[in-house]
Amino acid sequence: MDRAAKPVNGNSPGLTATGQSVIEPMEARLVDSLPSEPGWQFEPKWDGFRCLAYRKGSKVDLRAKSGKPLGRYFPEVARAVLSIPSDDFIADGELAIPTGETLDFSALQMRLHPAESRIRKLSEETPAIFILFDILRGETGDMIDASLAERRAILEAFFSEIRSGGPFRLSPYTRERDEAIAWLDHSGGALDGVVAKRIDGAYESGERSMLKVKRLRSADCVVGGFRYASGSRLVGSLLLGLFDSAGLLHHVGFTSTIFDAERVRLTTRLEALRGAPGFTGNAPGGPSRWSTERSAEWEPLRHELVVEVRYDQVTGDRFRHGTKLLRWRPDKAPRQCTFDQIEREARPGKLVQQLVGAR
Repeated sequence: MDRAAKPVNGNSPGLTATGQSVIEPMEARLVDSLPSEPGWQFEPKWDGFRCLAYRKGSKVDLRAKSGKPLGRYFPEVARAVLSIPSDDFIADGELAIPTGETLDFSALQMRLHPAESRIRKLSEETPAIFILFDILRGETGDMIDASLAERRAILEAFFSEIRSGGPFRLSPYTRERDEAIAWLDHSGGALDGVVAKRIDGAYESGERSMLKVKRLRSADCVVGGFRYASGSRLVGSLLLGLFDSAGLLHHVGFTSTIFDAERVRLTTRLEALRGAPGFTGNAPGGPSRWSTERSAEWEPLRHELVVEVRYDQVTGDRFRHGTKLLRWRPDKAPRQCTFDQIEREARPGKLVQQLVGAR
């Protein structure tokens, strides 16, 4: 099986609406630092939805990393792909939605709505951009086995032919490690980290052949509640909160990185603190498309415990992913755990401003 036909999620590769085979994107492996040896190209890791755009004649298809269609959720991008002079290509990139001078991941999530009328309204009010960083098929044919250097040259020529004023952006790159480290130092918000790719490397579909580095940050949070582990009476996760300027404690995420040897003792400690006030602002299990019966099951706690956790991204005043418990903070008063810690990270960097403002 050639790379272009590699199965998506272990299933048959299938065909897009254009008749082309669905390609599983090349992915990145998380590492602690950027490679220092020569031969690497560094690119920003944008905070959006990974997307492969397929075009064949008058037909267009947008596919997510999972292989699922995205075209109905981003009709403005599908129309723009159809307007490109070239009518036979496959491009790899990131869908994003600018808000002011940064990118808004929560606005992307709002697009995953079942109502076509809602999607159409959002596409007009908050149009998406498509940040291009690779091309797998162009005027010269399939590029999947070509080196990154060759693909980048084709991509830049392809981008130069796209009419201005549309949703397309060309992602920058550098081959200077110091510049990439500077990007990394200012990551957060719209910039999710930095990706390293071999300059002489082919596009390895479905393989984690790239390297990615994220700038992980930490915050001190109040433990406003906990959940028992599924099918157990031992703690499974701690529910984290931050205070707003009005003194309300809002649920911002969770951590489940608890050592098994500590669960019995920690459960006893938490059960002794059960009771109001718990979360006095936004609470766990609130209405959302991801809510389940289990998400509403939690035990409120008095505001006495503080933990320091490590996180990667914040979306809509919440940690997007699970966090890692670093340490307990008995030296810190719960009232000191405020949103100021994470709001500082939302300021966009120059790189993001240049991308959002580009036409």
